[in-house]
Amino acid sequence: MSQSAGHLIVRTLEQHGVSRVYAVPGESYLDVLDGLHDSSIETVVCRQEGGAGFMALAEGRLTGVPGIAMVTRGPGASNAMIAIHTAWQDATPLVLFVGLIPVADRERDSFQEFSLTGWFGSTAKRVLTIDDADRAGELVAEAMRVAASGRPGPVVVGLPEDVLVHVTEAAPSGRIASPNPQPSRAEIEELGERIARAERPAFVVGGDGWHAGAGREVLAFAESAGVPVFADWRAYDAVPHAGAAWAGWLGYGRADAVAAAYAAADLLVFVGCGRSDVMSDGYRLGFDAETVLVGVDPEATMHAGRLDQHLLATPEAFAKALSGVDAAAVRGDRDDSWMRDRSVAQARFAAHRPDASVPGVAGASGIPADVENPGVDLGVAFGELDERLRGEAVLTFGAGNATIWAHRFVKHLTPASLVGARNGAMGLAVPAAVAASLVFPDRRAVAVCGDGDFMMNGQELATAVAHGGKPLVIVVDNGIYGTIVQHQERHYPGRPSGTRMANPDFAAWMRSFGGHGERVEATEDFAGALDRALAGDAPALIHVLISDRVMPPASDEIAA
Repeated sequence: MSQSAGHLIVRTLEQHGVSRVYAVPGESYLDVLDGLHDSSIETVVCRQEGGAGFMALAEGRLTGVPGIAMVTRGPGASNAMIAIHTAWQDATPLVLFVGLIPVADRERDSFQEFSLTGWFGSTAKRVLTIDDADRAGELVAEAMRVAASGRPGPVVVGLPEDVLVHVTEAAPSGRIASPNPQPSRAEIEELGERIARAERPAFVVGGDGWHAGAGREVLAFAESAGVPVFADWRAYDAVPHAGAAWAGWLGYGRADAVAAAYAAADLLVFVGCGRSDVMSDGYRLGFDAETVLVGVDPEATMHAGRLDQHLLATPEAFAKALSGVDAAAVRGDRDDSWMRDRSVAQARFAAHRPDASVPGVAGASGIPADVENPGVDLGVAFGELDERLRGEAVLTFGAGNATIWAHRFVKHLTPASLVGARNGAMGLAVPAAVAASLVFPDRRAVAVCGDGDFMMNGQELATAVAHGGKPLVIVVDNGIYGTIVQHQERHYPGRPSGTRMANPDFAAWMRSFGGHGERVEATEDFAGALDRALAGDAPALIHVLISDRVMPPASDEIAA
């Protein structure tokens, strides 16, 4: 069947099961937009290319299928770069389509001309340009395969404006099978022997690829084998936060007890992730020469330093292989106290209310004793959120100190329930929550962000309203870039500079979109506002006011 290259691209995306694309329209790829007109693929019209890229990233993170973003050349591609960098560092499958100038206009300093490979070549797995209409489907299929295989990541595809309208007889290309490496029986037996010999073994889970529930299987094996399970930064939806093996998360805001246990382990098995700077407090923890290190991932590119054993496997394949291992035999006569003490320490750290099961525990607020008007106690507020969400919602985060309370107090019991920028990018929370509410319309999507992070992509609330998304956004407002102020106080005490902001009434702004918005300035008012926001049938926002002197509590602020 004859069709244009632009239409062939859309038909190929349909063959790959793509449900939606996130786009900011541009004249450079009009024929693709025309192909989407009659397509089963929903075109989610976004308000800024960074927001579109972040929505596609969120879909890729939540489903394992590459998220699709479409932007125009030059300025549009520039705005989308932040999502490419995030997907690259976070190992998340994403395909970005970029409209380009006509082929004949290249190298003539034409309007919005730029080098696609020059811009993205160091930050994407592949950069492809469709210069031949007959190969349009083939290259789209290749982009989808590369983005999702091995260590997932972003692929950028250039769409020259004139090539898109060329007619081709080529058929849409189907999915290209990707290698699915499986650990051998000998490798699994060797790992079992290593665990059996260790006195203080630990699993560290992270990365993407836990969508099918492999985390439950890994956690169950670990509990039977007497092995605590830690999670990497912002990847702690990999396993349920329950049971005797769950030992907490590493990285920013982690408990001191978690970091100490990670450093004390004599065997570390990294599953889906590798030893990195954030989990190791800047390459300081877990680098003991005597520690045995095992990596489990499809590639060996995610780990700093040596590996004593490397198993080529996805988390799902690894979990399946573990089912053939006798966990009780691996545990042997090892005392379960190593595992159970880790679990109790994490339970104490995550408790937001006094609890009879962990005596003496109370939530931590981070409110200095001499602050007269601290605003909302975030320890209490996020405890209320945790109780209502029951571990089932999708949480999305941008960057900044405001997210630490939610990391600490809101549990995850369901896979594919967290989207956060592991590379520290600001502006992800709102567009990711919009995408999550479209991908999982029957699940609650909650964005947690600071005032700085919210204003970077808050315009995507308009996208939510236009496409039926119903996220809840919690904006913590202290009028400053809190993380930077914290660093300034450490290095330049008493000399804040370039970190203060003036904010509007965010709740009123949400109401102007037709959503539900409330402003909360006192702790006792938060629960009611939260209940009303969750009960509504529209996007909602809670504007939470705190003092600019409130910072996340020290990680060892746990009642003894």
